[in-house]
Amino acid sequence: MKKTIILFGLLGLLSTGCQDDFLSVVPETSLSSATFFKSQADFQQAVNAAYVPLRQINNERAWVLEEMHSDNTYYARNILFGAVDNTENVADFAIPTANGVTANDNVLVIYRLYFQIVARTNQILALIDGVEFDAAVKSNLKGQALFLRSYAYFELARLFGKVPLHLTPVTGREEAALPLATTDQLYAQVEKDATEAGSLLPNKATQEAGRATSGAAKTVLANLYIVQKKWAQAETVLKDVIANGGYALVPDYANTVSTTTANKNNSESIFEVQYMEGAAGFNGNQIYRFIPAPITIAELAPITGTSNPQAISGENNNIPTPDLIAAYETGDKRKDLSIGYVTLSQSQRENKVYPYIKKYAKTHSVHNNTGQNWPVYRYAEVILFMAEVLNEQGKTAEAAPFLNQIRTRAGLPATTAANQTAMREAIFKERRVELAFENKRWFDLVRTGRVKEIIGAHGARVKANPLDYYFPKGAVPPPNAFTVLDDYYPLPAVEAALTPHF
Repeated sequence: MKKTIILFGLLGLLSTGCQDDFLSVVPETSLSSATFFKSQADFQQAVNAAYVPLRQINNERAWVLEEMHSDNTYYARNILFGAVDNTENVADFAIPTANGVTANDNVLVIYRLYFQIVARTNQILALIDGVEFDAAVKSNLKGQALFLRSYAYFELARLFGKVPLHLTPVTGREEAALPLATTDQLYAQVEKDATEAGSLLPNKATQEAGRATSGAAKTVLANLYIVQKKWAQAETVLKDVIANGGYALVPDYANTVSTTTANKNNSESIFEVQYMEGAAGFNGNQIYRFIPAPITIAELAPITGTSNPQAISGENNNIPTPDLIAAYETGDKRKDLSIGYVTLSQSQRENKVYPYIKKYAKTHSVHNNTGQNWPVYRYAEVILFMAEVLNEQGKTAEAAPFLNQIRTRAGLPATTAANQTAMREAIFKERRVELAFENKRWFDLVRTGRVKEIIGAHGARVKANPLDYYFPKGAVPPPNAFTVLDDYYPLPAVEAALTPHF
């Protein structure tokens, strides 16, 4: 099978040029929309560039805002390291907010990266129909651009609730400062783009590996319908993905996520962000952000398997919580495949044993340089989505076989949930352990309306027992921890300085 890595295409956003005046002359040596978008190869390069921000998003920011901002993971406090407020404030539900904006760096960076995708895809979509080249290739490229824009706006809507809705290239400062679109307006655009992308894109069997497929676009659409509680519409889309997407569960849960060099875009992968180990600049380093610290060379080497392990000091994040660990049922194979333990001899804690995310601890060659892909959507989630939408329509008996597909692979018995309420809770719990560390938990809490219930109780446990949540003796969470239990993040303050609409 041809293996493809989505690489850098364009180094920055391409500006548009006005051609209304026939006397206007655009220098052919300048890289702009007027001189660049002339051929199939140009659009292929531009589409490649639209994927690029996903690499930084999923390596650096999404797990902070979507996984650690939940009861699944926390940070390993190192009182010798000093403050890391931008990340701790997210984990502690204590992001400083004033007039609906925040200076938190995680919020700013992810906002800007998703709008990079929007800007790049808008440029493609504004021009691609005006250039003649192979029709099948054009449909594929246009479908990828629509998928990426739909996904970017879906994430922005779920993170912020309201953001500007840009659908055409921005040519000046005035156009950049649009009013905030409502969540419903954003979702309407996501639906439109994902629907069209699903009709244009090929399925997994015929698409180049690593690129968006019709199944990926339809999965975004189904996810949108589930957030909106449009259960019947979601069922229709999910049936199509299941019947025609070309996906299958891999037999062993250990193989659901790629290694650093192999098993990429496997049969269960619907969409994953592409990384490549090595010196070309396409690598990730997630495990080095997740592993508890300070950790010595001897303690790190068995986890990473590199030829040049190096000690890590400081304070690391995304550490599995006792809450999540307790959520695994006895006999669940996923627990030991997802969570490992390491003893840190230099830790300031009396109990020097820490859990870590073993799911992404894949052997690789060089310290701080990994190549495993990041799973955005797996077929297992489609199966759990189907169980949910059936149950929400009162079809609990039909939902059970879908839930049991996931439980069987995990080595668990069939569900005992016999009514809609029990099945709803069973699916909610199953999503937590099946999709642990894949940045799903925060969105699940929001869409089910359980943020205050679950995070409120979680926060109370952290405050009452900080030693259980990786604080050294005598250290405690900040006084404002678990006081900001909002469904949406505030908008970035730096961006607010550029627009009157925030």
